[in-house]
Amino acid sequence: VQLQASGGGSVQAGGSLRLPCAVSGSIDDNMRVMSWYRQAQGKQRELVATITIDGTTDYADSVKGRFTISGDNARKTQWLQMNMLKPEDTGVYYCYLAGDLSGRSWGKGTLVTVSS
Repeated sequence: VQLQASGGGSVQAGGSLRLPCAVSGSIDDNMRVMSWYRQAQGKQRELVATITIDGTTDYADSVKGRFTISGDNARKTQWLQMNMLKPEDTGVYYCYLAGDLSGRSWGKGTLVTVSS
């Protein structure tokens, strides 16, 4: 399984970005979690949002109400819609998949820069 994240860029505070993550390969899981992580310069990677195979979502407190994670099992794509962006949202964003059959995979990161 390979993941490909895209959609990063530079935006002013208050703006929006949508990050897609395309999945290639077989993901015929019974149980699967797809997530977005981010890593700011000089900081540890942190979990931003998660969606399970049945559509249950969870978010870091810092992004609740601003970010939305969604997925399409048929098209094997997930998205992270980021609204009301803040400078502290700046970082490299990574998509991640963990499935009982497909195993664990990380995508290459996409850089998001939010200026004040």
